[in-house]
Amino acid sequence: MIRINQGNTDRTIRVIVGLIIAAAGLYFRSWLGLIAIVPLATAVVGCCPIYRLLGINTCPMQHRS
Repeated sequence: MIRINQGNTDRTIRVIVGLIIAAAGLYFRSWLGLIAIVPLATAVVGCCPIYRLLGINTCPMQHRS
């Protein structure tokens, strides 16, 4: 089970950043635009592995233990 650790603002920022990176990759015709997959995927899933390692949670919902 994936625990969501991103709030809506965090997810929105990741989508915007991902789209900007993808657009820059297309504009410059560079494969580096594929890096956009990372922020877009974490925004869609709602879980960031780095946040999990650092113990960060920007999701306002409180999870029951």
